[in-house]
Amino acid sequence: MQRTGDLKLIQELNRSIILNTIRKKGPISRSQVAKSLKISPTTVTSAVNDLIRSGMVIEDGVGHSSGGRKPVLLRFNPNQHSIIGISITNSYIKIADMDLEGKILRKKIHSVNHLQGNDIILFLMDSLEQFVAENDRLAFCEGISIITPGIVDSNTGMICYNTKLKLYDIPLRDMVESKFNLPTYLDNDVNAFALGEYYFGSFSSYKDIMYLTIGDGVGLGLMINGTVYRGFKGSSGEIGHTTVVPGGTKCECGNNGCLENYVNWPAIYSNIVSSILTKGRDTVIKQLIHNDIRKITPEIFIEAINLNDKLSMEILEEIISYLSIAISNTIHLLNPELIIISGEVVQDNPLFITKIREKLSHMVIPILKSEINIQSTSLGSNFDLLGAASVILQGKFRFQL
Repeated sequence: MQRTGDLKLIQELNRSIILNTIRKKGPISRSQVAKSLKISPTTVTSAVNDLIRSGMVIEDGVGHSSGGRKPVLLRFNPNQHSIIGISITNSYIKIADMDLEGKILRKKIHSVNHLQGNDIILFLMDSLEQFVAENDRLAFCEGISIITPGIVDSNTGMICYNTKLKLYDIPLRDMVESKFNLPTYLDNDVNAFALGEYYFGSFSSYKDIMYLTIGDGVGLGLMINGTVYRGFKGSSGEIGHTTVVPGGTKCECGNNGCLENYVNWPAIYSNIVSSILTKGRDTVIKQLIHNDIRKITPEIFIEAINLNDKLSMEILEEIISYLSIAISNTIHLLNPELIIISGEVVQDNPLFITKIREKLSHMVIPILKSEINIQSTSLGSNFDLLGAASVILQGKFRFQL
């Protein structure tokens, strides 16, 4: 005998699958949904009625008929409901109100100001409380999605390990859910970026993806056969802590010569400042910042590269050299179909992608040379928030890729 709980779960799964089909294939008729999913028209009709009542689906015109009544077409309605997406980094916290297609309706950016540990958690909760208080459509909010660097257990909603922010075993999902009484989801940021490319980007046809991001740290998300690969305890993708310089610079993780110590933005910034102040190097960067080193940003660095500045080009070559070691190792280990790279030093910097393609072509085994497919993110500057949105789409609505 089937229990009530089992039936309810089946109904929820049916609704999610049907909603996903309408989202991907709409406008589509009820009978077309039933045929596509090979389920009964009665099941489809019941689920669609629920989805229409909730505002998730609307009827949108009529289709063609080979005889008899023309079918009413259904379309996904992303505007009726919203989600709150949060991206935590070592430098800032972004909070955005978005519709179910990732359109940003409202956004706030808060500087972290070197906060760590419990202080940054309190700051996040206060910032989110203010954001929620200003939301006049909270009744239509489907939940909160949080992404963060470090090792994250998405099943328990725990930040397990983040050395830069000094966060260890923080039950963030439960804390947020308890305070705001909204379904909450938590995931690693780069895993979310890879999901975001599926839901909102130009790479939905790829099933084996390596997604690498360069910012305050270096992270890697892996999708294998269309599924995020998390590894044991969610610690896969820590490419920033692979060794590229044996016996090199001491890393905060305790190892020496970690990749992120040589290619993340703080390392790049330090290299530029040292070259100007200690080594007396001449560079167009000094003119761009009017001799104020506090104004050096990734955008300034990229502008100098585009001006063919000698120092900036040398630093870029160093970054490419170290990064290529880690990427070539991963290519030989996993053979990804696509490699996506994002981050402030990559955005609007096509030379970065060109140079790393060239470098890798000399490092991988011959059979793989023609198969190297490296692209910059297709999500633009809001790739982090779109990543957050994708986590809740998969978690709450079970949207399939």
